[in-house]
Amino acid sequence: MSALAVEGLTKRFGERLALNAVGFSVEPGELFAYLGPNGSGKTTTIRILTRLTRPTSGRVLLEGRDLLAEGPAAVRRVGLVPQTLNLDRDLTVRDNLDLHGRFFGMPKARRRERIAELLAYAGLEDRAASPVKELSGGLQRRVMIIRALVHEPRILFLDEPSIGLDPAIRRQIWALIKKIQKGGTTVFLTTHYIEEAEQLADRVAFLCEGRLTAIDTPARFIAAIGRWAVDPAAGEGMEPLYFNDRRAAIAAAQAGEGGFRLRAVNLEDAFLRLTGKRVTS
Repeated sequence: MSALAVEGLTKRFGERLALNAVGFSVEPGELFAYLGPNGSGKTTTIRILTRLTRPTSGRVLLEGRDLLAEGPAAVRRVGLVPQTLNLDRDLTVRDNLDLHGRFFGMPKARRRERIAELLAYAGLEDRAASPVKELSGGLQRRVMIIRALVHEPRILFLDEPSIGLDPAIRRQIWALIKKIQKGGTTVFLTTHYIEEAEQLADRVAFLCEGRLTAIDTPARFIAAIGRWAVDPAAGEGMEPLYFNDRRAAIAAAQAGEGGFRLRAVNLEDAFLRLTGKRVTS
């Protein structure tokens, strides 16, 4: 049984079609990345999958049970880390986690036990008594991630979890996300950072203007194009050239007029080939 199955998911906002009959499945323990440019429908999808927004049509099954028809109790089975930092800045880290556990009706003894586990898990024991407003942005992101795990959800939704962080802190967040997955939690990640999806995901779904265009592993997406790309240094509208052989790619770069840049092929190349758009647009 799939951890998550989405069938014909459609969402309209007035005349605008935000999601157009999107369908996919996520396997238990998988880290599934949902990749697309800003405005493609990623956050709308997550809001529907966490019951914050109702779809116009479609069905969502969480471990075989209808998530949208199940009622408020279904929220207990999902964890959500939104884009926006929404911790209570005046409360301590521990109090933020405890408040989350209270919201989900966890007994006091289990809350304390679970909070201690998660603080150790994320390396935040020494900041447990610190007010959130004293923490850096990267530490606040870590708190938000473990807060979403307090009630022991079956699947964790991460909506742009490393947005706005510098590269070094972003990699710390990536390490925490992989640790969570290795612990057995299914993870659904939305992002427009190419490297984030390429490094973390077992499979990637490409979303463009509300339509799902392709799903595959990062390695297979890249292998379908080639290993090396040669980019023109100038000239609008000029597309990269792709090669499997590095020597052939170097020869093409040296032979071109106006200068060319050699680089490894990445997921954005695959997205551009399939949709005609860049993920980072």
